[in-house]
Amino acid sequence: MRKFALNPIVLAMAVAALPAGVYAQEAGDETVEEVLVTGSFRDSLANAMNIKKSQTGFVDAIVASDIAEFPDNNLAESLQRVPGVAIQRSGGEGRGITVRGLGPTFTTVRLNGMETVSTTGGTDAVGGNNRGRGFDFNTFSSDLFSSLTVRKTNSAEIQEGSLGATVDLKAAQPFDYEGFVFTAAGQLGYNDLSEKTDPGGSFLVSNIFADGKFGALFSLSYSERDVKDEGSSTVRWSNQHSNRFKTVKGQTVGALGAGVVGVAPNPNDFDVVNGPCLDTDNNASTACTYDNRKFAPRIPRYDSFEHTMERLGSSLSLQFRPTDTTEISVDGLWAKFDATRQEVFLQASMNPGTNVTGGNLLDYEVRGNTLVYADIEGTRLLSENRFDDMSTDFSQGTITLKQDFTDSFRMKALVGTTKSDYDNPIQNTVIMEANNQRFTYDYRDYDNPKLIFDETAYAKTSWKTNGVRQRPQSTVNENDAASLAFEYDFNDHLKFKIGADYKDFSFNTNQFVLTAGEGVNGVDILSNPDFIVEYDSGLGDGQPWLIPNRGLIMDSYKLFDAAMTPNYGSTYEVGEETTGAYVQADFNFDIGSVPVRGDIGVRRFDTDQTSSGWLNANTANRSYITVEHDYSDTLPALNLSVEPISDLFVRASYSEGISRAGLGSIVPAVNVSVAGTNRTITGANPILEPTKAKSYDLGVEWYFAEEGLLGLTLFKKEIESHVQTVRTQVNYLDTGLPAEAAVNACASAGRPVTECNTSVDWSFSAPVNGPGGDLDGYEISYQQPFTFLPGFWSNFGFIGSFTHVESDLDYLNAAGLFQKTRPLVGLSDETYAATIYYENDKFNGRVSLANRSSYLTTPVGREGNDEEGTNSTTNIDASFGYQVSDRWKVTLEALNLTDEVDDQWVGSESEQRLSYYHATGRQFNLGVQYKFN
Repeated sequence: MRKFALNPIVLAMAVAALPAGVYAQEAGDETVEEVLVTGSFRDSLANAMNIKKSQTGFVDAIVASDIAEFPDNNLAESLQRVPGVAIQRSGGEGRGITVRGLGPTFTTVRLNGMETVSTTGGTDAVGGNNRGRGFDFNTFSSDLFSSLTVRKTNSAEIQEGSLGATVDLKAAQPFDYEGFVFTAAGQLGYNDLSEKTDPGGSFLVSNIFADGKFGALFSLSYSERDVKDEGSSTVRWSNQHSNRFKTVKGQTVGALGAGVVGVAPNPNDFDVVNGPCLDTDNNASTACTYDNRKFAPRIPRYDSFEHTMERLGSSLSLQFRPTDTTEISVDGLWAKFDATRQEVFLQASMNPGTNVTGGNLLDYEVRGNTLVYADIEGTRLLSENRFDDMSTDFSQGTITLKQDFTDSFRMKALVGTTKSDYDNPIQNTVIMEANNQRFTYDYRDYDNPKLIFDETAYAKTSWKTNGVRQRPQSTVNENDAASLAFEYDFNDHLKFKIGADYKDFSFNTNQFVLTAGEGVNGVDILSNPDFIVEYDSGLGDGQPWLIPNRGLIMDSYKLFDAAMTPNYGSTYEVGEETTGAYVQADFNFDIGSVPVRGDIGVRRFDTDQTSSGWLNANTANRSYITVEHDYSDTLPALNLSVEPISDLFVRASYSEGISRAGLGSIVPAVNVSVAGTNRTITGANPILEPTKAKSYDLGVEWYFAEEGLLGLTLFKKEIESHVQTVRTQVNYLDTGLPAEAAVNACASAGRPVTECNTSVDWSFSAPVNGPGGDLDGYEISYQQPFTFLPGFWSNFGFIGSFTHVESDLDYLNAAGLFQKTRPLVGLSDETYAATIYYENDKFNGRVSLANRSSYLTTPVGREGNDEEGTNSTTNIDASFGYQVSDRWKVTLEALNLTDEVDDQWVGSESEQRLSYYHATGRQFNLGVQYKFN
């Protein structure tokens, strides 16, 4: 990856973050007191900059007015403007976030002060059903929230679980406002690729009654979106033995026979199996065969996806102040995200295995180790039509009590519950095949892949049924939580905090498949002319494809009512019960004339974990088992802020933190088997420990002018372990698996039971806590309105940030031996964001840019590839508004002006092979806003 050299002059500069929040906050205090910014965008930035001065840790955020004005589809896209935050997209929208190189599984998200998980579904290329700890931000509209806060450093009072960041999402409350407020907005969106028009709207009403003792707020948001998502993919590239061609330009190759006619392949392109080869006159006296060891695409194909998305969300907040020292808040948040997705593929089957038919290679071109172009005769084509119907129902309820016993002694208590219920009742695919077809793929121009299908591919009589799939599935996350915290002001310079919290988290997921299997299931696709229909994708040569009429076929054969069987390997559950406690001291004093602020504390937590899954899931003697595991730790934290010169702040932080293992990695979904004298356990690891790291942050901030901020933050994480799948030797008793599984494995293999004694070592191939590594980086930020310029130019301003991250982790092979040192998965070594804005009394406009560099998705590649990754993206959005009157405003937004693609590859940095290359088009929104207060 490209390295960035840091100039010593830059090191002398100070760090400035993007807006730090809509609230004022005492030093070291996690509890935020809301002061809603209702003025202009520039006012909100200035307010946020002043808030940042009072922080002791490293915190960035976006305020309510920013969210309302930024051109964003959802919360993730709002967060990409925070320094160090990069996003992952699904269906053209932000879905998950990476903070300072650490992905969604390392980030904790709290809604209204309570940790939670929200899950949605995506295409296979972006992870499908979220069965992990990552939070899917595309569940929610930004309109429901008043602040998004990213806490990049820990304090003892912040619950454990994050190594990347703790993200706080807060919905609006009535006491945020001074009295009656009503706002409403409507918009009409248009996408230039789908050519669809979509509506959206939201409103908020809030008021305070009984002389300020009672407040009520209700908000509602609704939007629709139709997205066309199209391009090309290959499902990786392979150099496996079975991926051979029968002949190359008429010359028989591989183990399929010997050839004596035709044009010999270039010996630099294919390895000689036996020879000699044909001479320069194309004559041969002995057989010459060649083995195709070059990389060829597994399934070269065109992809045409159509997404429909419908978001409906609401919040309700009731607040009471029965006395001047008591405040009670009852908050509810609900969201429903409904989506459908049709995926249509026209493809060739070159996948090593039963679907490959070989084929005659009529023409080809090799670059490096890659067969980038091939004209093939006698191959198998597949036409695939898949449909997903998905929904996420999210709900949360919290009750918060704030009580001041005296001027110096106070309490805060919270109880709450959240539930995210993702359901995918229809994931249905029908595939048809056409054999002995001529097909050409051409990946010589990486950005413009071309596939050519022979005319017979457009004749219905060429096709027959290949397979039918139905895979309904669901994922449910639930969390019940309670916390109690006390504060005592010892004097004006010292505050003590003590608190305890409890969390009961449960997760379960399942999947079902057709009991009869995923073969043809009796479907004769030629028995009804309506079973094959035309589909105009617009891809390739523009001819309409022939695809299976999925819905009609399923209904005609009553396959939606067919018997289903659990997919045992994808059916499991996890429960975690965690108790925590902390003590913390916040200090604020002067050393001479130098102000010093900060906090120091320690947190202790204990987690009892139960995980259940299927042992020997794919065998007749399967059993559902539960394994219990517990772990605990003590985590110190220190945050310090010093102001040696007026408006120049030096900050430092140290903390130790953990990130819990992925949910799919800790279930006992394993196979216990014996073959001869080999005793083997493969699968997940229910006794996996959390990943732990020590974090160091050092920053300098210079508030060089009114509303001006410039600076630098250096950060480092010492990651103690990195979860990897390797093969090692372990004592069976240490796995937590039942003893009878070992005994049964020996009995099934006809081996003496003594050889399966649970006290002996077994070969254990599963995720383990492997070696760790360091993560280092820095952030540079700059913020300034151009008020120093004359006339018209004084209305402009700029916000920008740049983040550089490096990591070196040792990756192991299956035997547990060192294989390579590479960056962390999902880590972009460079991210930057910039916004140029203009604002006067009537008109405002902004153009925003967000870039993330390329990153690895699989550091140890599959099927002979060195690694797998995703190339860089640069997204440019724009937003404009005109204030028609004090209450009415019209807006115009433009998203993804660069028409960025999702570009995934396999191979290596120097020889990238296209894996997935999709575009989703540009989005334009025309809106109107009304506000009364």
